Amino acid sequence: VIDYEEQVGSVLPIDQRLAIWTSSNVMMHAPIREGLNLSPLEYVFTRKEPAEPGVVIASEFSAVSSVLNGALRVNPYDIQMCVTSIDCALSMSFNERDARRARDIDFVSTCPSGLWTRNVLRDLNDATLESTSKMDAVGDNSPDSILAREAEQELEHLDLRALEYAYATAKKSRVIIIDFNGTLVVKEPAGKYLKREILGTSGFKPSHMTTLALQRLCSDPKNTIYVVSGDSQENLEVAVGNVPGLGLAASNGTCFSDPEGQVEQRAWQYLDFGVDWNAVKKVAMPIISKFTARTNGSFVKLSHSSIGWSYYSCDPEWGSLQASHLVTELGEALHSHDVRFVALKGIVEVVPRKGHKGHIVKKILEDARARNGDVDFVLCMGDDISDEKMFTSVINFSAGSEGENSYAFNVAVGKKPTNASFYVDDASDVGDILVLLSGDKRLLQRQTSSDGSAASEDFFA
Repeated sequence: VIDYEEQVGSVLPIDQRLAIWTSSNVMMHAPIREGLNLSPLEYVFTRKEPAEPGVVIASEFSAVSSVLNGALRVNPYDIQMCVTSIDCALSMSFNERDARRARDIDFVSTCPSGLWTRNVLRDLNDATLESTSKMDAVGDNSPDSILAREAEQELEHLDLRALEYAYATAKKSRVIIIDFNGTLVVKEPAGKYLKREILGTSGFKPSHMTTLALQRLCSDPKNTIYVVSGDSQENLEVAVGNVPGLGLAASNGTCFSDPEGQVEQRAWQYLDFGVDWNAVKKVAMPIISKFTARTNGSFVKLSHSSIGWSYYSCDPEWGSLQASHLVTELGEALHSHDVRFVALKGIVEVVPRKGHKGHIVKKILEDARARNGDVDFVLCMGDDISDEKMFTSVINFSAGSEGENSYAFNVAVGKKPTNASFYVDDASDVGDILVLLSGDKRLLQRQTSSDGSAASEDFFA
């Protein structure tokens, strides 16, 4: 049954709108050009619990498609796409409809039109007081832009035979340092039409075989192995904290847990970079909270020595635009504090100006040398710009090494301009390397059977 009625005029009275919203299972909003229309937000609000969840189908040319993360997006010019989306919405399971509602209901419930109006007026007022000088936008300081400005060099694909030989012939001690997101764990790209509830990694944990390989490598007394991450110590402990003998460094190395610590209750130590974080938070949090309120799907990440604003689960274009404005506003507010901004995929972080992963890598290598006399094998693997300082620390350490048969391998995940000397294609290769170095024949056999004989023979040749 199709009940069609054409409405004359731009706005329905509130009682008629509510009657339609509460009686309909799907709202299709398909303009070919439009600003922010609040009707889809009204629809989501009227379908909150205990009401049955509804589904919004929004045109990709409307502003609301960037605001509602749970909406289905369509191109109104593509008739087949619209038909398919309507069928999908009508046949959608209760669990999926409820999950889509959950993505938006908190944002819609806490951001009424009156608050939006006040925020716009406040921003207009702030804009009149700002000076014309602005910081560079996030896009101008993206990892790709920064690396492109560095001197490019031809990378060699990692020679696994050479790596295995260097590992096997190391007589004194070995140090292996691995980045977490995008290296030990596959990082998922932020997609315009697919938003995740998890932050940028495939389930947060490495594969079972990679974990077993880490356990075997950590059991070798010659080895010192650390996982270094920009994530919080709590998330890092959940992911790999149960591996005995594995060292952890969180918040880009500003806090760390030694390999000798107890797995059941890890003891964490902190590096002090002289930043008064209470003063920084007092200035930064009101600004970040303002951007969080206006950007659906964003949230704040607080750690011991950083403040992060994640827009990974937001609309990518809207999130990137808000991130650029956030960096500009924070830069002006925090210019007197000894902090800097790191803009990676899906997140903006406020970190100590002097703090980076290179400090913890330098400490790890120097501690290993002090314990064992020297380090004759170093393997450092990372995937993004925050890992470049790790590579630099390894290079500086190797330059001062007195050993004649010492080997250092800086390995980037993906071929790109970098301080590393070698590269592998993607994060799955990192797990394969750890399995190879572990020397466990059972793991190698399982790796061969799971990856396919042809691919494994090529990789482990």
